[in-house]
Amino acid sequence: MSNLKDFQQAGQALHDRLHLSSMPVAIKYIKDVSEIPADKIMRPSALGEEWSLCQGFTYARRWGWNVAMTGDDNFCVPATASHGWEDISEEDRLQSQVLQGWHRDEEAERRLQEFTKGLFGEQADTRKEYTGFIVSPLPKSVVVPDTVLIYGNGEQITHIIQALVYEGRNFPTSSYWGFGESCMKGGLIPFLTQVPQIVIPGTGDRTFSGVFDYEIAIGLPGSLVFEAAANLFKTGGRLNMGLPVKTLLPRGIKAKLTPGFNFLRQKLDSRKTGQ
Repeated sequence: MSNLKDFQQAGQALHDRLHLSSMPVAIKYIKDVSEIPADKIMRPSALGEEWSLCQGFTYARRWGWNVAMTGDDNFCVPATASHGWEDISEEDRLQSQVLQGWHRDEEAERRLQEFTKGLFGEQADTRKEYTGFIVSPLPKSVVVPDTVLIYGNGEQITHIIQALVYEGRNFPTSSYWGFGESCMKGGLIPFLTQVPQIVIPGTGDRTFSGVFDYEIAIGLPGSLVFEAAANLFKTGGRLNMGLPVKTLLPRGIKAKLTPGFNFLRQKLDSRKTGQ
């Protein structure tokens, strides 16, 4: 049974070996606010503020903060509804999104809602057992994570994917719709389904939480962080693409490749031969 220190060490190893620009995020879902530690935790509502869930991730991974959030802390109320943290009817949630104008019409929005519900898997109803989450920078986390969310560039995330599937299992899956990417696919869905999810940060991630334009992410069930760390860079042995990536460079090229190169090469050759 892995303990908190084991998770911290795995998070530090991934951060250091992949040269990540921010720390992996530990996400722990809570059933009652009494689970929130009395100290070392920031709650937006305690500051008289509301944040989005993706802002909590940013404060954890870049600022090193430990953050607890429930529906009372989250201004992105549709995300609260999707997580099942408050009693919000599906019809009210649907109408809230129709008012946003994200999709062509109510029928298009209804189809999207049905699609996203299907991603929660057989454990969809267990969402309603929870009331919030605690997020923490994994290398110094204060919680044992249910999910680990890791941001990076395409090369770094590819290395994590290859490490996860090195044993011929843990295949990530994803569907994209441009909203709720980090909070749902980076956190909630891997928790409910125990399947890793690739994240292409969406509207909230980009506009609210300062995700860089080159960043993507992966959300994985907490226990898989050990397999990711243990199998890092093993794919292909010496053929592993490495970090920095060892790209193949063109060879056998001569100056005749372009007229200008060839012109100067002939000038130099003539000077050397005295012709």
